[in-house]
Amino acid sequence: MNRQESIVKEKNISTGIPIIITENLCRDFYSGREVVHALKKVSLKIESEKLNVLRGRSGSGKTTLINLLGGLDSPTKGNIFFKSNEITNMQTSKRDELRKKSFGFIFQSVAIISVMSAYENVEFGLRIAGFDSKFRKERAEECLAMVGLGKRMHHRAHELSGGEQQRVAIARAIAHRPGVIFADEPTAELDTHMGLQVVKLFKSLVEKEGLTVVMTTHDPSMMEIADCVFTLEDGEIVNEE
Repeated sequence: MNRQESIVKEKNISTGIPIIITENLCRDFYSGREVVHALKKVSLKIESEKLNVLRGRSGSGKTTLINLLGGLDSPTKGNIFFKSNEITNMQTSKRDELRKKSFGFIFQSVAIISVMSAYENVEFGLRIAGFDSKFRKERAEECLAMVGLGKRMHHRAHELSGGEQQRVAIARAIAHRPGVIFADEPTAELDTHMGLQVVKLFKSLVEKEGLTVVMTTHDPSMMEIADCVFTLEDGEIVNEE
């Protein structure tokens, strides 16, 4: 079996299998003597190689949920499994390593380093992830080409539009080949046209790179592009499509 056949076989095996599973996930916050139940017994399955959307109004719990799924926060109760491994009570050092190697993050505010070029931002991300130094340059250029910035890779943030900056953030997030990309409201600061372009890019990366994407949004125009949609209200999953 050659390498290409092996990749295809691996992709076919993984497609449709949950990469993340939660069981009765709860997250409480305390405000004085009051308890705010941000998430209430959330059980869901995130399938691999899909564009998964967590939708809901502000305060519905979608950002709390994506932070838990990505290991940025810990639940009050319940369990989270990544590739069948329970990560809820994982040691801090192991969780940090998991995020560094297996997850990629994209946030609402574009968190690229302004004094660096697009290329330098992506290459720096690869350094942090411990990516083999022999292949950093090639991989950084490859990822920037994937997001349509092959000819603008040496431009700094102030020379790029908001949409282009978000594309740099996407290239940096996917460069180390993570298992899952977590994107929290990645289109919130973009106009509708540019936002749709970004989500279509996610969809393309799912199909071509075999990525799993979990993103939050309250924009109904994004729903038709998604493979799976989970709707949250008051900290609970009320619908799954």
